[in-house]
Amino acid sequence: MFDDRTDAGERLADLLERQSVDADLVLAIPRGGLPVGRVVADRLDVPLDVVVAQKLGAPGNPELAIGAVAGDGSVWLNDDLVDRLGVSAEYVEAVREREAENARGKVASYRGGEAVPEMRGKRVVLVDDGIATGATAIACLRQIRNAGAAHVVLAVPVASADASSRLATELDAFACVESPQFFQAVGQYYRSFEQVSNEEARAILESHQSEQAE
Repeated sequence: MFDDRTDAGERLADLLERQSVDADLVLAIPRGGLPVGRVVADRLDVPLDVVVAQKLGAPGNPELAIGAVAGDGSVWLNDDLVDRLGVSAEYVEAVREREAENARGKVASYRGGEAVPEMRGKRVVLVDDGIATGATAIACLRQIRNAGAAHVVLAVPVASADASSRLATELDAFACVESPQFFQAVGQYYRSFEQVSNEEARAILESHQSEQAE
């Protein structure tokens, strides 16, 4: 059980240090990943930035994710669910294009209009506050790969066992503080798991970037 996202970030940073992880850049998945990523980036003494993926909602049930897409169009689909629901290729493409555009807009709002940070040849650590299905994380990881990162580490305080196995082929290394056998939701592993507002998330990013520039 983590006290809050800051405590989770400290314990995750401890694990990364024990694993001797070297990084050039920490990317956080907004919004909940930013408080965790801030602590990790501070400890590793590297820049902090963001990468965004949007879930792809099922027809008639937008809360049910059939996959996820990042701003560059990198996509992960739950093929079994798509087949089971009989989702058409036309629907998938339409929702993919729409949500990729939404992801680009969110990144630009955090980065002053620019779409993505430079990742070519860099050692990148991707951070979130926890992983349930892994859908958005996989889409983000694929964008990072497509952007030319040399080495990619996914670092999270907690993840489901199913997601951990699903993610294994998408990255070079995985750092996870807790991977409980009986996983229900990320929030159950935090004593305080309040929603992070857009304003708070931007303030975290801007504060870190200002300190890095000093």
